[in-house]
Order: sequence, then C-alpha cells, then structure tokens
Amino acid sequence: MYNRTEIASLLKNQPVGEKVTVMGWVRAFRNNQFIALHDGSDSGTLQIVVDPEKIDSTITRRIGFHACIMVTGSFQHSQGAGQQFEIHADVVEILGDNDLEKYPLQPKKQTMEFLRQKAHFRMRTQTFSAVFKIRHAVAFAVHKFYNDRGFYYLHAPIITGSDAEGAGEMFRVTMLSPDKPPLNEEGKVDFTKDFFGKATNLTVSGQLQGEIAALALGKIYTFGPTFRAENSNTPRHLAEFWMIEPEMAFYDIIDNMDLAEAFCKYLISYVLEHNAIDLAFLDQRLKEEEKNLPTDKRRELGLLEQLEFVVNNDFVRITYDEAVSILMQSKPYKKGQFEFPVEWGRDLQAEHERYLVEKEFKKPVIVRNYPKDIKAFYMRLNDDDKTVAAMDVLFPGIGEVIGGSQREERESVLLDRMEQSGIHPDEMDWYLDLRRFGGAPHSGFGLGFERMVQFITGMGNIRDVIPFPRTPGNAEF
Repeated sequence: MYNRTEIASLLKNQPVGEKVTVMGWVRAFRNNQFIALHDGSDSGTLQIVVDPEKIDSTITRRIGFHACIMVTGSFQHSQGAGQQFEIHADVVEILGDNDLEKYPLQPKKQTMEFLRQKAHFRMRTQTFSAVFKIRHAVAFAVHKFYNDRGFYYLHAPIITGSDAEGAGEMFRVTMLSPDKPPLNEEGKVDFTKDFFGKATNLTVSGQLQGEIAALALGKIYTFGPTFRAENSNTPRHLAEFWMIEPEMAFYDIIDNMDLAEAFCKYLISYVLEHNAIDLAFLDQRLKEEEKNLPTDKRRELGLLEQLEFVVNNDFVRITYDEAVSILMQSKPYKKGQFEFPVEWGRDLQAEHERYLVEKEFKKPVIVRNYPKDIKAFYMRLNDDDKTVAAMDVLFPGIGEVIGGSQREERESVLLDRMEQSGIHPDEMDWYLDLRRFGGAPHSGFGLGFERMVQFITGMGNIRDVIPFPRTPGNAEF
C-alpha cells in the first residue's frame, strides 16, 4: 500500500519540511532538474526538484513526457518564480515508462483534430484536463441549483416507446434478428414479438415522463443521456448528449423564462467561483489562438469577460414576431447574406439566432411565442390561435442552449393539436390522462448540457466537451 498524498492536499495543508510521497504524470521536465507533476487532484502542477547527485541518471533518462512517476522527498517553499511550493526529491521511481518515439502526443501544441484521433490520451493535456474538470463542476452545480430550490431528481427512462420531439430521428432498440425479423400480416416488422412487445427507441427527451412526476411532486428535474439519430457532422451536433429537463407544476411561460435565466447564470457563476485556474488557462488559450485571426473574426470579449457579462446582465426578452422583424430589417438580410430564408412561419436558424445575440443585442436573448406549426404538439396554444407559449434561450457563439414551453393542460386543445400533428390519441392515452384527472398548468424546458459546457469553456467544437463523442461514423471506446 502506497503512503501517497494528493497534490491538492499538499497545497492546501502545506506541510513544509515534512517528507511526502506523490504520484502523477510528467507534464514537463526542464533542464534535467525540474519536473512539473500533475496527478488530477489540482488544476495546476507541483514542481519536483531533482538533484543529480541523489537521483541516478538511469532514472532521469526515463522521465519522459506523460510518464508516470512516484516521488518521495521534502515539501518546501520554492525559491524560484512560478510556484509557491516544491518537493526536493530523495527518491524517484518510474511507475509507467513512456517511449516518446512511439507515444503519439509530443510536448508541444497539438491540434484539436489530432487529439480527437487520439482521444484516449487527450485528457492528459492541460486543455482537456481543464475542460473536463469544468464539466464536472457544471454537473455538480446542476444538482445543487435544483436541490437548493426544492426540486426532486427524476431518472427518466433511456428506452422509450414515444418520440417526445416528434422528429422521428431515433435509434431503434430491438432484439429481433436484422436478417429475418418476424413480419405481420401487412408484411411489416412485427414488434409485438420483440423484447418489449412494441417498437422502442433510445430517448430524445425525458420531458413527457417528467410531466408525470411534476403533476405529483410539484417540481422535478431530469439529467441524463439523450440520443438523436441525425446524420450531422457539424461542430454543434452529437448523436449522444446529456440534457437537463426541469418540469414545474403551476409555472407559466414567464415563470419558465425566469427559471431558465436564473439557471444559466447560476451554472456560470459556480464555475467562475470554483474553477478560476481552469478558466484563466482556457481564456489565455483562446487569446493565443485568436492572435492570428483577422480582427473581425476575433471575439469582442475574452472568455472570462464574456462569462462575467452574461452573469451580470439581464437577458433580452423578445417575441418571435419581433425577432423576425429585426432580422428582416438587418443588413445581412437586405444584402442576401443569410444562408437560410427569414419569413414568418419558418424556424430560426443558427445564423439568425447568433445575429440576434451577437450583433443586435450583444446579450443572451430569450425568444418566445413561436408559430404553432413549427413547434411540438404539447406546447400551450396562445389566444391568437397562431402561436404557442414556447421559448428558446440563445447564447453568443452557440445559438440555442435552452428550449422550453408552457405545456398544454387543456385536454380538448391537446387533442386537436395531436390530430394536427398526426398523433393518434390511443398512442398517448396516458398523457391525456394527466389532463383528464387532476391536471394543472405546468411548464418546463431542456438545457443541452454539452452546449452549456462549450459556452463556458470557449471550445469551438462540441465534440471537445464530452469525454467520448458519438457522431456519425464514430463510436470509439
């Protein structure tokens, strides 16, 4: 059994003069004398001072980049610049050699594309170490936010027989033979012979199940993996991603927007407070990356400045009507620079959302009251009979980070909307029961976890904020 102390514990307790043992991976080895050691417990590294008269050269020659070592020595105040403490090594032991001639990562800057190809090593880099520590912090903050506000955490099913989004882009779950599946009288696959006795898929949302719980417990939230079989290779899409979906009884659309804004600000504030070192590193990384970009391609605010700006300012709130009007009066629209058309009745595309956030208001924007024909059947119909009480929260650089609505609690209206959407009432009879028996006004939304982490870390590709990305043609590990 090793008598090991984590670096974070040493930096906190500062046992100056005591003999300690640490283990970790080598981030750098300068002048055959100074090792930057990282063990994952702290965002930084601890300097190890190697005395050639104490440590045999056969050992020091093996201290390569990302080699794993154990060091025993005296914990001391550092006389050099850049660190407060260091260990003067008495013993260095190699726990895991690293042959730099064969190791795919080198002690130099690597591209994100290359690191995605070597994803089993990328967490060892300082960039991804910072990203995934922040991801952890955001996840913890999610639970703390809702727990402190009296919400209950619900585990929604991953396997489902319903398509909450109505998009149809779902992964099938089946035990039937792909070569010779049983067929019914119509010659179609007979899913009554399948494991669950019906067609089932991986979930795209826990919302519908969340409504069941909200109409019994008052306020709940789900936080789990969701799946979308969308053949998209953009920097904004994943086939497997995580969603946070609160559902609240007795909340209208205004209450819903208030909660969404407070939630976003809380997550960012939590990371600003608890991950300052990681954010400072990522902020500097972005500044270095943008040095060679044209001025018009650079961020107007640094990463830290942008995060603090979002926390300290109210989100702009506009209607869909106002959004379309602003877009149609914009220079990009008049000069034909938008790729996608702008007209009432069409959904807003990412380029439109980013224009509203980054050019028009320069703040996060909440757009509400979308046309009913472009939104899901469960969203509450407004009195104008044209729009629904839906809302999207738009962030700079990301576009939509939250989508939600007040849910339709009136059974007759919901039946009409289901018919218009081609959904047979028998398929959703349990959902209608929630309206027939003790129904209540209620609202909810979904926040794309990876999109929020992407915004907070400033990473340019959503694949770089999830440990093991699932995308078209890629299911490694």
